[in-house]
Amino acid sequence: MKNAMLLSVVIPAYNEEGNITATIDGIRAVLRREGVPYELVLVNDNSADATGSVLDALAQADPGVVVVHREPPRGFGRAVRAGLERASGDVIVICMADLSDDPEDIIKYYRKIEEGYDCVFGSRFMRGSRCVNYPRLKLFVNRLVNKMMQIMFWTRFNDLTNSFKAYRSYVIRDIMPLKACHFNITIELSLNTLIRGYTIAMVPISWQGRTWGSSNLHLTEMGRRYLSTLLRAWFEKNLILDDLMAESMAHRTRLAEKAAGLEGRVDSLERRLAAVEARVEN
Repeated sequence: MKNAMLLSVVIPAYNEEGNITATIDGIRAVLRREGVPYELVLVNDNSADATGSVLDALAQADPGVVVVHREPPRGFGRAVRAGLERASGDVIVICMADLSDDPEDIIKYYRKIEEGYDCVFGSRFMRGSRCVNYPRLKLFVNRLVNKMMQIMFWTRFNDLTNSFKAYRSYVIRDIMPLKACHFNITIELSLNTLIRGYTIAMVPISWQGRTWGSSNLHLTEMGRRYLSTLLRAWFEKNLILDDLMAESMAHRTRLAEKAAGLEGRVDSLERRLAAVEARVEN
């Protein structure tokens, strides 16, 4: 596929030996079917089971698979950050390792990015979405927290706590450094993107509760971390948004200048190649 954007799928994994192979197989099958160039960035977050060796075997069998083995301390946010730093694609999707996210939705995200959006936020709670086996208590807390964020940030996006989203790589570079170490990175990514005014599409997605292993999200431990991240984003939006926007604009200008320089080099190489071909023909 000429000039197709490289897709990086970042997949953090902690004790997912029973899920990760099926997750990777499902994602690769869909991406290959659609002709999407990809790299899968698999992050082993100090797993105590055989996850690390399973990931290494997957990487040996597929050059499109990259494995990052993290050192302690572990944490979902730390694993995501390590994957984002390693990702080299034009488009970056964060996907769970536990088969909860539908690989078909990755294609849906990619096509929306192709339309020109900077980011794509999936929603499990809009018309056309599908959400199965979501624990009732977590569902109640999810809807409460998301409604609070909708009010605080005056936004229509109703699933900001879900990590399964897509970003152009320059968006990720723009909102760094990320600070969240645990599952609060989900809202740090969402809110940092939202307050900077990037173009965001929202699409319905499918979600399935895990069938093997146990969730690593513990509500009692995450409350203070979510609150800290939420308040920091709110204060940034209301007190120093001008500084954030100035930095974003400067970053985008540098990227545009770099892209223009690369285009000029490509044009020069094409002209030189054409001249060489003309001499060979003569």
